[in-house]
Amino acid sequence: MASSQGLAAPDQWIKEAEDAYRSVAGYTATFHKQQRVDGELLEEETIFLKFRNPFSLYMKWVAEPYIGSELLYAQGWNNNRARVHRGGLLRVVTRNLEPQHPRLMANNLRPFTDVGLGYLVNSVSLNVRKAIKADELSMRSFGEETVYGRRTQNLEILFPRDKAKGYSAYRLHINQDVDNKMLIRIRIYDWDDQLFENYGYENLNLNAALTDTDFSPNCAGYHF
Repeated sequence: MASSQGLAAPDQWIKEAEDAYRSVAGYTATFHKQQRVDGELLEEETIFLKFRNPFSLYMKWVAEPYIGSELLYAQGWNNNRARVHRGGLLRVVTRNLEPQHPRLMANNLRPFTDVGLGYLVNSVSLNVRKAIKADELSMRSFGEETVYGRRTQNLEILFPRDKAKGYSAYRLHINQDVDNKMLIRIRIYDWDDQLFENYGYENLNLNAALTDTDFSPNCAGYHF
């Protein structure tokens, strides 16, 4: 296991990230999402996001290719189905769909229930802790980098370049907010060192005063 001089040991680093998220009740952000699906790196999606624990999620696409689309999900509500609609003329057609319904999984690697800072830190943690235990983790820092107007620590994590070992990826490129310790951007590379997932959380507000109304289809400004 290798790490950069001056960087916290990987087990300490991931514990700090987990502890920081544990205190988060909810947040809003501009979520940036890009995935490689069936070999094609798709266009980046830009989504206004509200999230609250236990798992409640509102998403509104604020740029092409899906501008105007909305998704609303709250654990235990609507028979655990998402309420969704496309933008534009299709806005009048509202559907109630299971998280892994084919309509929602089209052009997606993961269901929307994998969205969020909590899923991100948990996924990184599982891989990092597994690699620490096997003594096959490499981690280094490239110093500070400004991302979305925030000071971040610019990190690279390498796992064995062997898919059979069961890691989620070969390489992670992570920007961790220096002040609040959130992982605000991650780029994920496969075993050919090809970008296949790219996520970011811009304008992150960890003190958002979210209520039940924010996760109701009757919330002002929603179009369900």
